[in-house]
Amino acid sequence: MTDLVDTEYMPSEDEPFMNDRQRAYFKKKLLQWKQEILREARETLEALQQENANHPDLADRASSETDRAIELRARDRQRKLIAKIDAALQRIDDGTYGYCEETGEPISLKRLDARPIATLSIEAQERHERREKVYRDD
Repeated sequence: MTDLVDTEYMPSEDEPFMNDRQRAYFKKKLLQWKQEILREARETLEALQQENANHPDLADRASSETDRAIELRARDRQRKLIAKIDAALQRIDDGTYGYCEETGEPISLKRLDARPIATLSIEAQERHERREKVYRDD
């Protein structure tokens, strides 16, 4: 499927929504994003393993532990992002990718290009965020 996309291709409103070429474009984009995240995670893990955790100075040890906690939180966010990428890839395979899960309407190509894991149209996302804000403010 990904061989349908050359490096110059950009999805356009002038073509049928989520045609084979658009699906291939977004699949390639998602797979590249996932590979980049996995590569960064490997590098982070290697850096944590190489770091000398045996700091004689208490301040150095505290700083090292803080850095490690930040890295682990980042890894957790990356793990969640990979799950969202995998879910988007599954939606491409089952034909539901690119459609708002709230309204069933197509999500704009610009939004999908900027956020390929989007599951809501801009309008549905804004409604969702307004509802969250109302509940938070109560």
